[in-house]
Amino acid sequence: MKERKYILFDLDGTLSDPGEGIIGSLALALKHYGIEGDPEILRTFIGPPLTDSFKQHYRFDDEKTAEVIRLYRQYYHDQGFYQNVIYPGIPELLADLTKAGKTLAIATTKVTSYALKTLEYLKIDQFFQEDLVVGSYMDGRRTNKGEVIATVLKRLEGGPEDKVMIGDRKFDIVGAKTNGLDVIGVTYGYGPREELEAHEPTAIVDSVQELRELLLG
Repeated sequence: MKERKYILFDLDGTLSDPGEGIIGSLALALKHYGIEGDPEILRTFIGPPLTDSFKQHYRFDDEKTAEVIRLYRQYYHDQGFYQNVIYPGIPELLADLTKAGKTLAIATTKVTSYALKTLEYLKIDQFFQEDLVVGSYMDGRRTNKGEVIATVLKRLEGGPEDKVMIGDRKFDIVGAKTNGLDVIGVTYGYGPREELEAHEPTAIVDSVQELRELLLG
């Protein structure tokens, strides 16, 4: 893969593993409705817009979905947030990319304010300009990954040829392709290899080390 100046990262499942906190918070929110959430199903909520996942798996209507997401955010804010763990090798990779003159950005469906707080908690916020950390709005707008990526691109110079997206779910691949970007799928996150292969990313890597080799040589 040719060298790129601008590198867009997904957050959850790509830079860090938020699984324990997200799944636990989702389970607590569902208990409000007497539902015992299956951890394997709740694991699939990491990546896609929460609205879509609740409607798909639990057939919630708009009102119920909005309320369960409010409860989830409350639990996540109070405790789940602090159960996020950065993947080994990511801080070093971000530091070396920055030293190599790359501009780094975040494209996530996590609410932007939470994304900024997460980067700070993980101690990697210094690698990202605040205006290049783009997520969804608290009211549920801008949850489509293609729209999130498009917003990042508007804040960067040049065309798609000098940019690449990195993510762990099919939504990252589809969103990148919608915007004409090459995309690297990572299998160490929450999307199984079969899911990534089915959407034909530019490349697939199985570890942070492989990602480093692809981006830095």
